[in-house]
Amino acid sequence: MVDPFQPDTDKLAAVRAALPALGAGIYLNTGSVGPLPAETAAAMAEITDYELRIGRAHPDYMSGFLERLDEARGAVAAVLGADIAQVAITHSTSTAMNSAIGAVALRPGERIVTTRSEHPAAVGPVLAAAERDGATAIFVDLDDATTDEEILRRFDEAIVPGTRLVAFSHVLWTTGRVLPVAAIGRLAHERGAVVVVDGAQAAGAIRIAVHELEADFYAAPGQKWLLGPEATAALWVSPAVVATARPTLVGWFNYEKIGPDGGRYWPDARRFDGTQFHKASISGFARSCGWLSMYVGLTWIHERGAAMAARAADRLAGITGVEVLTPRDRMATLVTFRIGGWTPDEALAELSARTFAIARTIPPVEAIRFSIGFFTTEDEIERVASAVELLAAHTPVSLPPRPRLTVLGQGSG
Repeated sequence: MVDPFQPDTDKLAAVRAALPALGAGIYLNTGSVGPLPAETAAAMAEITDYELRIGRAHPDYMSGFLERLDEARGAVAAVLGADIAQVAITHSTSTAMNSAIGAVALRPGERIVTTRSEHPAAVGPVLAAAERDGATAIFVDLDDATTDEEILRRFDEAIVPGTRLVAFSHVLWTTGRVLPVAAIGRLAHERGAVVVVDGAQAAGAIRIAVHELEADFYAAPGQKWLLGPEATAALWVSPAVVATARPTLVGWFNYEKIGPDGGRYWPDARRFDGTQFHKASISGFARSCGWLSMYVGLTWIHERGAAMAARAADRLAGITGVEVLTPRDRMATLVTFRIGGWTPDEALAELSARTFAIARTIPPVEAIRFSIGFFTTEDEIERVASAVELLAAHTPVSLPPRPRLTVLGQGSG
């Protein structure tokens, strides 16, 4: 276990050693999928080996899996600052958002308010619910909203009488802006709407005390900032709505009791659990969340991630020809930017070739996005920033030749 009293450099080295993928390049895409801890991979391999050697049919195997499912539930609850009974385990953020939005009974003509900056994981369920129930989807434009006050004003105009549901992100996947979640949620509640929050770019990246957010549902993926396997996620359900929320995707896991004479849902968030699970992935999900909470430490993760992201944003903003889209005073751990004279795809290809940077482009805003992790080093930030500086000083046709590269990951820190 990492000693919290070790110097930061010693702790960082230990943490990075436990994330082998960091040796393959400068890892700047946790906002899509994070590096898997070695401990997580070992936990998953143990389950897979058991299935191969002993099988999957013994009753003890299922009872053991149910314990691991509860372990995952508790580990996510620790990250969200929630009670274990308020957490459902699902297969993806999309599944969680579908479950949350589908849990709200809509009538024809009622409104669903969201934003134009949402990920398809939120937009899709909103459009499907509107089509299914005859509701109207209203999209708030946040592109040129520079202050929380302006954002709230636009939500205020959109959340009119007849609004039944308000769904939006905690952190925008495009620009990395942190939205004033509690203030929006309070406004929605005052007008009788249910609040669904997409926490894909927040859970594991920044401090979350979910009870303070004025949310009714909060979706969190496993594979991003929680460093878990893909096809894992969680849905937090407020005690205020759980009794009246209607599950729309159900199976054996969702009922406390079920039979030909009727069924009784679990009285807590378990009524929104997935209907079946890949058991090795659930074990890995639990291990990743536990590793973050108990081995690394959430406070250290949040503080260091914020400091490194701020460092990257400041460094990029100081480069002539670079436009940083992420607001410095309302940022989490995403840094989105453009390089004058370059398309995002061209620029990212050059950056990847010159520095082994693993990042992505964001087509809706025609920009590059760096996901800065708590494991990112100052040296890595400087190396990619220096490469950005080189690109910003040249057009694609006048760029100096790339240095000859040999071994993938060599010198990646």
